[in-house]
Amino acid sequence: MVFQKSPDGGWGWVIVVVSFFTQFLCYGSPLAVGVLYLEWLDIFGEGKGTTAWVGSLASGVGLLASPVCSACVSAFGARPVTIFSGFMVAGGLMMSSFAPNIYFLLFSYGILVGLGCGLLYTATVTITCQYFEKRRGLALGLISTGSSVGLFIYAALQRKLIELYGLEGCLLIVGALSLNILACGSLMRPLRLCGSSLPEKSCLEKIPDQYSIYNEREKHLYEENVNILEKASTEEKSVNKPPSSDCKLDSLMNKNRLSSVASKETDTYRMKVAEQTYFCKQLAKKKWHLYLDYWAETLGLFKNKVFSSLFIAILFFDIGVFPPSLLMEDIARSSNISEENCIIPLISIIGIMTAIGKLALGILADFKWINTLYLYVLTLIMTSVALLLIPFAQSYIMLAILSGVLGFLTGNWSIFPYVTTKTVGIEKLAHAYGILMFFAGLGNSLGPPIVGWIYDWTKSYDTAFYFSGLCVLFGGLLLLVAALPCWSSRNQPEKPLPNIYSYKVSATA
Repeated sequence: MVFQKSPDGGWGWVIVVVSFFTQFLCYGSPLAVGVLYLEWLDIFGEGKGTTAWVGSLASGVGLLASPVCSACVSAFGARPVTIFSGFMVAGGLMMSSFAPNIYFLLFSYGILVGLGCGLLYTATVTITCQYFEKRRGLALGLISTGSSVGLFIYAALQRKLIELYGLEGCLLIVGALSLNILACGSLMRPLRLCGSSLPEKSCLEKIPDQYSIYNEREKHLYEENVNILEKASTEEKSVNKPPSSDCKLDSLMNKNRLSSVASKETDTYRMKVAEQTYFCKQLAKKKWHLYLDYWAETLGLFKNKVFSSLFIAILFFDIGVFPPSLLMEDIARSSNISEENCIIPLISIIGIMTAIGKLALGILADFKWINTLYLYVLTLIMTSVALLLIPFAQSYIMLAILSGVLGFLTGNWSIFPYVTTKTVGIEKLAHAYGILMFFAGLGNSLGPPIVGWIYDWTKSYDTAFYFSGLCVLFGGLLLLVAALPCWSSRNQPEKPLPNIYSYKVSATA
């Protein structure tokens, strides 16, 4: 489908506003799930590793299913997908209020809400890109802050709702708020398709003769057989019955007409069968070639040292950096820090600093003298240092500072598309970004349960965050080594020195 030219404004700013609130409403609760995590631990009495699966699935399923989400938006459009996904998110949150055990929550909150968020993210990004071209970076930056602002507000909102109405009432109210996504989706007016003139001849009429099953020779043989049969039936009727009657002659002529019409219909039917068979074969062949090209391009991407290091880095980064946003409130409780001392929820600090980090790092990435790949590596190494310092924080002030630092550095998601483009090029960005998002979702899904299982085993978060910090540090150092200029210079063939003597001889000649 070819859409009309992007307006870069006008109704596009309405799209930005509704996309911002869509991400605000759908990601607010899943990103601030750390508040609900404490309640689920007390109510269901399961281990921290098992309970952490709920929040990790809510954030990871949408990324893991990103190819399916993209296919749905491409097939049905952003508006229908947004409205349908709004029902999914609201229904999943409301169903979670009636959860009898933690395993029901894995489906209602983890899978249902997570898949709805993935569909909504893809829909908002897609329709924003359709409406903006020159200001696309600004528009995407504005809507991406919706999830961070949602984390900041929903952390305090859910805590207050739990105090007033309990966990069940909190989830019901949050689910009802999510129904406002339907109003946002109704305003996502799609761009009109560009008008194109219809072709003079349809594709079915342009089939080469060699692909036709019933060619002209078989058609002539068929007509001869029909004529022989008609001649035989006519002679037989002329022998058995007198030919003098005019009525008999008229009936014979009518039969001949009917037989000719029947033969034409048979030929038309067989031609249609031939056409459909040919196009089915061509479609299957085309799909097979696309499938082979996809895997060939995928293997080609992994031959790139920097890309191979990048997918390992993003996997280990999400394994290590996502648990604090889910478990920070429980870390404070494990450090004997009372809720009265927590002036601002630690998760809210992570959320607002993530929004600031996205904007600040995005602005830095626009400077030509800054290498975005090295900037991304720097954020990974600094993140690992902050994670390794969490076991030494025994006060609310220290945890708040580390939460702010981690939130700001987590804003490196805004420069990740720049890093991917620098690594594989703009023409392979969509393919490579989809692969990297899959591994990011895998890291989001595995990180909190691993940290929770380590706590269940050691009864302390110290070892868990040493593990998280080392994971992020390993990914950052691996990407740094792969991105060093010496590797690219080694891969380039050495140019032979010019032969000055031969050049002079040829010039005098």
